[in-house]
Amino acid sequence: MNDYNLLKKLCEINATSGSEHKLTSFLINHIKKNQKNWKQVPKIYHGENFQNNIVLSFGEPKTAIFAHIDSIGYTVSYNNNVVKIGGSKLENDISLVGEDSQGNIETILKIEKERAFVKYSRIIDRGTPLSYKVDFKLNNEYVQSAYLDNRLGVYSALKVAESLTNGVIVFSTWEEHGGGSVSYLSKFIFEKLGINKALISDITWITKGIKHNKGVVISLRDSAIPRKIFLDSVIEIANKHKIKYQLEVESSGGSDGNEIQKSPYPIDWCFIGAAEDNVHTPIEKVHLNDIESMIEFYKVLMREL
Repeated sequence: MNDYNLLKKLCEINATSGSEHKLTSFLINHIKKNQKNWKQVPKIYHGENFQNNIVLSFGEPKTAIFAHIDSIGYTVSYNNNVVKIGGSKLENDISLVGEDSQGNIETILKIEKERAFVKYSRIIDRGTPLSYKVDFKLNNEYVQSAYLDNRLGVYSALKVAESLTNGVIVFSTWEEHGGGSVSYLSKFIFEKLGINKALISDITWITKGIKHNKGVVISLRDSAIPRKIFLDSVIEIANKHKIKYQLEVESSGGSDGNEIQKSPYPIDWCFIGAAEDNVHTPIEKVHLNDIESMIEFYKVLMREL
């Protein structure tokens, strides 16, 4: 069983779409501190030309893992009104946290008629991002917290990095609010690193066809349709290594894979991740066995693809 203290730290960092810089800094510090204990020390690409994104290149890579680091939340507008970032919920009494020029903020979301706002003792700076207050809970079966989507995908990628010898890990941004970074990241990994295969390390939904404790989810399609020949190769590897998995077929939803598919680069992709209840709420919930299955499968795929 993995140690989930790192996951807790990841969930607690405020990093809504467009404001991922704090998580970017945390990841760079974590990588530089721990890479000496990894099987292979990666080359790190980040900085001005990468905005808040990070690319890690290990050995002689053939396949990339994409894990988006941003989350949903809210932006403060006028007179403490708020507007959504991504698919966040508009429900009364959700606890929110953030920081503006006057200090740390902890407040409550309120909905009256068509107005969404926060109750606070002063006017919060316009443009301040607010995120769910995290109450991280872990027992023998489940982890429950805000922002398991997609801090679990990031956590899984970091666990894979520990033993990765050949491959690329991309920590991307903006996924929850329309994307925008994956197109130029695809250009970079295709032209600079020769990558033409990608795995999307993200979290999907519990549905009538996807259940807890039934294994990692391999998505056959959502609003986008990956190339079947690539999907078949992924499933073949899962069967060969007796990975516990579920197959997902949906008509809506999307991920970094959609942006890869729309880019001008011939990169095959497949979404692979654990499934959660209570999507885009402060109490997202994932079975620990499905997380373990996800990490195990990614390690296998990065060796074999």
